[in-house]
Amino acid sequence: MQQTSTVIETETQLPLGWRERLSPSKLKSIPGRYNLPRMFSRSASSRAKQPMRETHPTKSLATLQTSFKITDTFEILRTRRWSFLDVQQLGVATFMIFSLWIIDPSAPFIKGLVASAYLVLLSMPITSQFFLPSWPIWTYLLYFFSSRFIPFDVRPGIFVKVLPALEDILYGTNFSNFFSSWTNPVLDLFAWLPYGLGHFANPLVCSIIIFIYAAPGTLPIFAKAFGWMNIVGVTIQLLFPCTPPWYERLHGLEPAKYGMQGSPAGLARIDALFGIDMYTTSFTTAPVPFGAFPSLHAGDAILFAFFLTFCFPRVKAFCIFYVCWICWATMYLNHHYAVDLLGGGIIAFSFFWVAKKFWLPRPQSGKKYRWEYEYVEIGDQKKNKTLDEELGYVPVATDKRSIDYADEFTVLDSFMHSASSSGNSSPASPASPTSSSRSDRSDRSSRSSRSSRRMD
Repeated sequence: MQQTSTVIETETQLPLGWRERLSPSKLKSIPGRYNLPRMFSRSASSRAKQPMRETHPTKSLATLQTSFKITDTFEILRTRRWSFLDVQQLGVATFMIFSLWIIDPSAPFIKGLVASAYLVLLSMPITSQFFLPSWPIWTYLLYFFSSRFIPFDVRPGIFVKVLPALEDILYGTNFSNFFSSWTNPVLDLFAWLPYGLGHFANPLVCSIIIFIYAAPGTLPIFAKAFGWMNIVGVTIQLLFPCTPPWYERLHGLEPAKYGMQGSPAGLARIDALFGIDMYTTSFTTAPVPFGAFPSLHAGDAILFAFFLTFCFPRVKAFCIFYVCWICWATMYLNHHYAVDLLGGGIIAFSFFWVAKKFWLPRPQSGKKYRWEYEYVEIGDQKKNKTLDEELGYVPVATDKRSIDYADEFTVLDSFMHSASSSGNSSPASPASPTSSSRSDRSDRSSRSSRSSRRMD
């Protein structure tokens, strides 16, 4: 009886396991540092807590809130993931309530109207998406104009000699008296442009420029830094009241008292030149006539210069010129000492440095308009050259966030772009271990079926 031997032809199995590593099921579970769709996510914990979502920048206008229902805002607040940075909203609310409380009690209608307007604007989604990021600015304005109602008996004493003494110690001379000692109509107009016009128009102009040309998310950070810097500045002026240079020129070093009228100083010449009352009445009845230190005219201009220079380095020379221009104007018009400008500059730099380090989106070369950004990089990151960067990949730890252009206006993404304000940018998620094992079993079954067919 002849014996036949059956030879079963099988595939050669290499010990390196290269086929398993290159199989589709394995490729889906590439480590996060080499996985391109995952490199835009913030961390593994955020991916586990938040569902995946796909962003559509071209559909951003459709994602703007158009609802007038207050219940929608309550639902957003109920599902919001709160962070430590949300404490700032409590601070803004505190200043707002304080400002409304100190307003003359004989005007309950005005107080109630203002409070109702604030609540309505914050409660309706269609208005809160615009009003909430700029809330510190509106609170600053209310805080500044209502400070006139603070009782005189609870205010600190007015310092008359401190600023002139600091001026002599730091600079050896009084720059305000030096620049304002010789005047003429041409110089008056040249000083009036930045001090009397530019100071009030620049916030709107800078906001429009930043919104169109800077990285998405820059405008809310700019608005919050501007609002909070002015709130802090007015608070310092109330707690540390000092007389400006025009008081020294009119009254010398005599003690100052609350209730004394302010003065337009050099701006009175502008009213006389045009024959109108543009500044005389407003400065005479100013809410904070003894708020010389710090100079918010200088602080605002320096803050604008920092933001514009960061977003558009090519305008650095113009920003330096404008800051020097308005600083000279404040002293020429006899409104501030040079030490006031130093104080305003320190406050502006402090707010910009904090915003730049933690929350300000970094501009990208080659991007002219905000709509050209596919992602933003937040804050300062130490760039250490690694193998991932050499190969063209970016570590997962790098703080990159996908762009939803409506985020700049929504309630959730206006809180300083906190850790809970951005979803995952990847439309695909890595394969789970179950799917991987299922793919391995399918590969083994396909190999066994091929072996059976060959054996037949």
